Amino acid sequence: MNEFDLLIDLHKDGHRQGPGSVKDTLKALNMLNIDLSKPMKIADIGSGSGAQTITLAQHIEGEIIAVDLFPEFLTKLNADASELGLQNKISTLQRSMDALPFTKEEFDVIWSEGAVYILGFEEGIKQWKEYLKTGGYLVLSEITWLTNERPREIDEHWNTEYPEIATASSKIKILEDNGYSIVGYFVLPESSWIDNYYLPMENRFEAFLKRHPNSELALSIVETEKEEIRKYKEFKAFYSYGFYLARKL
Repeated sequence: MNEFDLLIDLHKDGHRQGPGSVKDTLKALNMLNIDLSKPMKIADIGSGSGAQTITLAQHIEGEIIAVDLFPEFLTKLNADASELGLQNKISTLQRSMDALPFTKEEFDVIWSEGAVYILGFEEGIKQWKEYLKTGGYLVLSEITWLTNERPREIDEHWNTEYPEIATASSKIKILEDNGYSIVGYFVLPESSWIDNYYLPMENRFEAFLKRHPNSELALSIVETEKEEIRKYKEFKAFYSYGFYLARKL
C-alpha cells in the first residue's frame, strides 16, 4: 500500500474523519431557522462515512445526496443508513467535489463539514453557489484562526498545510463578497476534536499497525497523526473549526 491507501485504511472505520459532533451538526441546522418538516434537497459534499449525513437525515424531511471520492467511506455510510432505516432519505455519489454533476439551483441546502479545504474555501463557495437555490443555505465547517496572533510554531504549521487558513472575519468577508449573507457562526468545542475525533483515532492505531507489520510508512503515518494531536492540545487556544452558515442572495 502507498501512503494514500494507508491513510484511507486508518480512517475508514472511524465514525468521523474530522472534528465534529451530533450536537454541532444540530446546532448549525437549528440556527438556520427553517421549517424542518418541509421536504428539502440537501447535498453533503465531502461526506466521509457520513456521521453528519445520518444526523441530518434523522431530523429533516426530504433527500440528502452524500458525495465523497472514496468508496470505502460511502460503503460504511450506506450500511449505517440501511441499519437505521434511512436508506430512502440518503443516496451516495462517488465523485470528486470539483466535478459534480448537479444542475443549477438544485439544492435547498449545501452542507460540508471539514472538507471545503480540498478545493480551497473561496473556490469551494464559488463553485457550490451555482447548485444552490436563491435563498438557499450554505453550511460548512472550516479550519479557522481564533486569534490575530499566535506562536510561530503553529502559525508556520498551518500556513504551510493550508495557506487559506484565516480568522472568521476574513472568511465571512469572502462569503459576503461572493453573494452570500451570513446567518450564523460558531466555534467547535474541544470535545469535538478530542472525544469525537482524536481519541477514537488513537484507539485504532494498534490494530492499524498490526495490519501493516514492519511497515515504516504505517509507523510514519501514526507518528504524524500523534504530532497533529500534540499540536492541537498545545495550541488549541489559537485555532479550531469554525461553523459558517450563509444564505445565497
